[in-house]
Amino acid sequence: MAQDRVGIIGPGRMGLAMLKHLKRHGFDVSVYDVNDGQLAKAVEAGGIGTNSPREVGENSDYVIVGVGFEPEVYACLTGDDGALASMAPGSAIAVCSTASVSGVQELARLCEDRGIGFLDAPIARGRWAADEGTLLALVGGTAEVVERSRPVFGTFCSNIEHMGDVGHGQVAKMMNNYLLWVNGCALIEAGRLAESTGIDLPKLRNALMMSSGDSAALRDWDRMTFTWALKDMQMMEKLMDRENRAFPLAGLIKELVKDGRTIKATNPPDWSGEARVAK
Repeated sequence: MAQDRVGIIGPGRMGLAMLKHLKRHGFDVSVYDVNDGQLAKAVEAGGIGTNSPREVGENSDYVIVGVGFEPEVYACLTGDDGALASMAPGSAIAVCSTASVSGVQELARLCEDRGIGFLDAPIARGRWAADEGTLLALVGGTAEVVERSRPVFGTFCSNIEHMGDVGHGQVAKMMNNYLLWVNGCALIEAGRLAESTGIDLPKLRNALMMSSGDSAALRDWDRMTFTWALKDMQMMEKLMDRENRAFPLAGLIKELVKDGRTIKATNPPDWSGEARVAK
């Protein structure tokens, strides 16, 4: 089978890495970004520059959306200048952005009306995994769309996990990120308390990584930032409100991550013994 022509809307830190992997595997990739500088980087990496999301859709069989926030997902897909306006029936869209469950479900309905496949496809493991091509895709959609997506996602993902229907990919990503921020906030408090006793924090870290206190946040402490933590927890809040039930720990973490970014960037507990300003 001929390869899909791929489009990437939002070739930022993650999308640019995806583009490079796709190009190495022989895909033609159209790109668009509202930031001219970022678009220029994507073109330099081998992408075909366009002037709008609609133009990306017109020249693509498979469009990946990697913008930062949910309103931007809607803006680049819908309306007269959105990708959906020009995409042909039989093409497909994958939303790799973190969005609400109801939001991706609504987009899936819009795509279905046009005969376009839809994949709810948030990605995990961070920017270093993006560079290495070892991202994890947590996908929701029909089995047919998932299988159609594997040749594309297989260029930059080492694992593609089908979680269920559209929306379940977002649920999986939310739970993953929620547990990350639970551990991140706990590491700030635990580090502060442990430091107050005079214990060698790097020695404690090494011991914890051999015990039940281990976590990905502890292992990746130096590379971890809280840049997207509040957005992640706001998506959690939408889901909690939809369920109309109390989730008090999640509500507390949403408040704690507001300070987490500043603490991590300026004066975090020195778990590694190599204190530095996080970028």
